[in-house]
Amino acid sequence: MILNPGSEVGAEDLRAYCRGQIAHYKIPRYVMFVDGWPMTVSGKVQKYKMREESIEKLGLQEAAATVTA
Repeated sequence: MILNPGSEVGAEDLRAYCRGQIAHYKIPRYVMFVDGWPMTVSGKVQKYKMREESIEKLGLQEAAATVTA
């Protein structure tokens, strides 16, 4: 999530807001605040790079190695 300049919000504040707005299973488990997203030359967000960075920063290597269908 990218914050507007001068804004202050914490991960728990975001989760508390979500509790009153969406279903409990849709509330984010992890929240990371970043300065920007990795983009392609054409201006699209590179989701695979975001995923790799999140796995590394949150220490989720074991969960990421789980093989699904």
